[in-house]
Amino acid sequence: MLEVRNLSVRYGAYTALHNVNLNVKPGEIVVLLGANGAGKSSLFRTLSGLQRPSGGDAVYEGKTITLGRPEHCVALGVAQCPEGRLLFPQLSVEKNLRLGAYTKRADARGTEAMLKRVNDLFPILVEKRSDPAGSLSGGQQQMVAIGRALMARPKVLLLDEPSLGLAPLVVDQVLQAVVRVNQEDGVSVLLAEQNAFAALSIAHRAYVMEGGHVTIEGSRDELLHDDRVRSAYLGV
Repeated sequence: MLEVRNLSVRYGAYTALHNVNLNVKPGEIVVLLGANGAGKSSLFRTLSGLQRPSGGDAVYEGKTITLGRPEHCVALGVAQCPEGRLLFPQLSVEKNLRLGAYTKRADARGTEAMLKRVNDLFPILVEKRSDPAGSLSGGQQQMVAIGRALMARPKVLLLDEPSLGLAPLVVDQVLQAVVRVNQEDGVSVLLAEQNAFAALSIAHRAYVMEGGHVTIEGSRDELLHDDRVRSAYLGV
């Protein structure tokens, strides 16, 4: 469904990604583990059309998405929820959500149905719909950010560090919503996370990135029992 092929990204003399290969199959949750600076965000920026690669490419359902055209990626069905959420803090929760449906603005009925679905996933957003997004707690803002990405009705959802700075209970709520989107709506998910235990608990497969390289890959169970992963990311 989504295939990354020998992808490299450079910022001047610095190479952030070195010939990265990975794939996401239909119906999968695939986790991307790695510390800060491993290249996860550079990969997501490139898959979202925000950064052009210096080599290689990525294709979604046979169509190239690494062309430096974010609107092209979203229209095809690839949407990102970025690290740090990047909401419009002065706008209401509902307006932030509706902005996610910009590429679907001609389909008002579909937009209303998707808004109802987001509110079903995150009921607190109904209560907060008129509040400025910047007034919400960190966990609630993360729910808005994920909901905004879902409003584009993606087939592949790119989630960049959704648990960052959140309390464990909120992390569980957010990740369980991701599972529901995957299982009930058929959305494939590529999830970048430092919280390895939480991420692997919902994953089908996983990759480990270090220094811009993919160094380990395998099923959830394979990584949970890999001594390198257990030592570096699970603390056991």
